[in-house]
Amino acid sequence: MKAIPNISLGALLAACCITSAFAQTPGPCNPNAPKTRAEVKADLKQWLAAGYDPLDWADYPDNAQRAGRIVAQQRAAAGHAGDCAQ
Repeated sequence: MKAIPNISLGALLAACCITSAFAQTPGPCNPNAPKTRAEVKADLKQWLAAGYDPLDWADYPDNAQRAGRIVAQQRAAAGHAGDCAQ
């Protein structure tokens, strides 16, 4: 009778070890990871330098898309392919 709880506890521990062994750890480049405050500020500075004006409501979609293309070109030229090379 005492063997059944020990066996079940052993099986539970083995299952935990196996699942943690197969769990994927986040690598150095996880595009879904939240950005730090410094990264957000750097992105904003880059967008503002590319000509994005958050107060320009009249030209909003075109202004943002144009700045987005410029930022993407700058990042591609710097070797940051979408921040992650897959």
